[in-house]
Amino acid sequence: MMRSFIISSTLVLAVGNAASAADLNVNNSVITNSFNNVGNQTITNGGISFDMVVSQAARNCLPNAQAQIQIGSAGTAEDMFISGSGLPPNTDFNFFVIQVPTAPFGLSWYQGDLETDSNGNAMQHFRGRFSVETFIVAPGNAAAPLVFNNPPFADARQNPASSPVQIYHLGLWFNSPADAAKTGCPNTVTPFNGEHNAGIQVLNTSNYPDDSGPLRNLNP
Repeated sequence: MMRSFIISSTLVLAVGNAASAADLNVNNSVITNSFNNVGNQTITNGGISFDMVVSQAARNCLPNAQAQIQIGSAGTAEDMFISGSGLPPNTDFNFFVIQVPTAPFGLSWYQGDLETDSNGNAMQHFRGRFSVETFIVAPGNAAAPLVFNNPPFADARQNPASSPVQIYHLGLWFNSPADAAKTGCPNTVTPFNGEHNAGIQVLNTSNYPDDSGPLRNLNP
């Protein structure tokens, strides 16, 4: 059965007009149905809300970084709304759904970018499958396009075969090691952007167990 959910009119308008984080606070979002608190997560029949916390790598340089996540499900797909704060201003970040919240991260799925405003706030909306059914599978090996081939994280020539792997965690990375360094963070290079030359992880869902990330609690 299709489950409906309602996001406040402010949220819908802001997303439609690509508003900045200063124009919108995701905490004002309302998801219908009855809410029940489970730990630091709110669960409804059609949605969940939870926090992302600062990573170990960014704890000293960005101690106040955080994000709030709201996910509403229509049954056939989910809408994820992200509101971040305590980040460096006018900076680009990359958002992933990941297998485990900290290194080695496991299988990871690139969703898109967040860009902060002049106050270090950011918001974004993604639509996809963000629930207990989120997984990656590779029934067999296949040749892969070689597009971004610069070391240290050049494209693989083929994928490894894999049975279905459920991925329930979230992570946010600096798009650039140079941006991380400007903030006083390590300038370590990681593969977590479109060209595989990102900076360190800033936020994650390590406030949940490795095998029970927050997406696991949404049953559309």
